[in-house]
Amino acid sequence: MNNTRAALAAAVVLAGIAASGIAYAQAPASPPATTLAPASSKPTATTQVENWTKKQWDAAKKEWAKDKEKWAACQKQSKTQKLSGRKSWSFLYRCMTG
Repeated sequence: MNNTRAALAAAVVLAGIAASGIAYAQAPASPPATTLAPASSKPTATTQVENWTKKQWDAAKKEWAKDKEKWAACQKQSKTQKLSGRKSWSFLYRCMTG
């Protein structure tokens, strides 16, 4: 009789282990990791302008200065907003190309 009880106890333990394995296998997968990066990691044109060399900036100014009225208006707006240096470059780029 003791062998029967031991066999029954072993069967219950194995059934418990098997049931927990099945439950573990059916557990839902963890959600995918989210990223904080923007959809496009490509910098915007205005951000790229801030990284232009002086030579690239001078070439763009020379081209834009051909449209005297628009160039003067954009420069005036830049001065009104008290922009200087490379920050003014991106503003002037948007103003002249927009």
